[in-house]
Amino acid sequence: MARRSGITVEIVGASRLRARLEDLSEEAIRELKKAVEESGEAVAADTRRDVAKDTRNLERKVESRPANDGFNATVGWHDPEDYYARFLEHGTRRTPAQPALGPALEAERARYRARLTEAVRRALR
Repeated sequence: MARRSGITVEIVGASRLRARLEDLSEEAIRELKKAVEESGEAVAADTRRDVAKDTRNLERKVESRPANDGFNATVGWHDPEDYYARFLEHGTRRTPAQPALGPALEAERARYRARLTEAVRRALR
């Protein structure tokens, strides 16, 4: 029986602006990609801080990976061996949820727009 891959969330950056990206300078594009990467890393860091510390495996293996030419970041556990992260995140019939990834994503959601705005401002200076 094959195991499914680990649990992940995807941070999508600048997808609504994709048509306008052609009008931006290379520096602005670099800054936006850097902001998306920083957001992914922030979510991963918050998740590491809050994830259950039973064996410390999930803490060590949560990571942010750039995707879609750097305008997206996928954060979570990418190794199929870490399939049990979903049971901690969502709970089971017998075990209550101990979410770490979801709350980290929500915390970053509040900072994300400001992070992108600052990236564009840096590029325009």
